[in-house]
Amino acid sequence: MTMKKLLFVCIENSNRSQMSQAFATIFGGKDVQAFSAGSKPSGIVNPKAIAAMRELGYDLSRHDSKSLDEVKQFAPFDAVVTMGCGDACPWMPAKQFIDWQIPDPKNMEPAQFNEVRDLIAGKVKQLLSDLQ
Repeated sequence: MTMKKLLFVCIENSNRSQMSQAFATIFGGKDVQAFSAGSKPSGIVNPKAIAAMRELGYDLSRHDSKSLDEVKQFAPFDAVVTMGCGDACPWMPAKQFIDWQIPDPKNMEPAQFNEVRDLIAGKVKQLLSDLQ
């Protein structure tokens, strides 16, 4: 597999896109360069997301909530994956655009939050396999 560059975008860049970036890094290893950004970044990574990923041995507290402007320098991407930001997601140079319908878990209880986390893990695994 040649090196793939992926960008995961949601609105706040504090939950879904952060976990997607983490899973792409975990599953893709040195073959994947993963980035995440928000159309309206909150500036923080949700402590619930940090806790959910800590359960899997990944330290999400090292991530920052970023704007699309902060990641556009890394374009073009092999794939840009959006998660429910609709019209707020601007265009980025990429080979393909994918939209995942994933509920925003920010106000969910831990058990439901982890269901969203695990849904994201499965989607990222499938994406990496599709890109090979």
